[in-house]
Amino acid sequence: MSHLTEEELNDLRANLEAERDSLSEELAEHGKSVGGDWQGSSVSKVEESDPNDAADNIEELATNVPLVEELEKRRREIDKALEKMDKSTYGVCDVCKAEIPIDRLAANPAAATCVAHAR
Repeated sequence: MSHLTEEELNDLRANLEAERDSLSEELAEHGKSVGGDWQGSSVSKVEESDPNDAADNIEELATNVPLVEELEKRRREIDKALEKMDKSTYGVCDVCKAEIPIDRLAANPAAATCVAHAR
């Protein structure tokens, strides 16, 4: 973490926390919290007699679940980056242990690897 200045770390932390808050809002909009996890909204009551409404609800659910999963994944990445900041291990590649350049961290503050080891 020594390659980053205190100001850079503070800016990166602020960006991570702002994105985490935004993700929480999106997750609240598209899913609901269940025991610390998020779950996609369920299809409306089966009592609906209009097949078009039921089809629309199923289509919405099919779109909602992958979105919620992607939002959850990003939230985990952000939480991991914030945890690394607290442990003073932030900004180091998980694979080769090299310092992650500030340009990469500025573009993606939750980056866990250097460019060479990005998935």
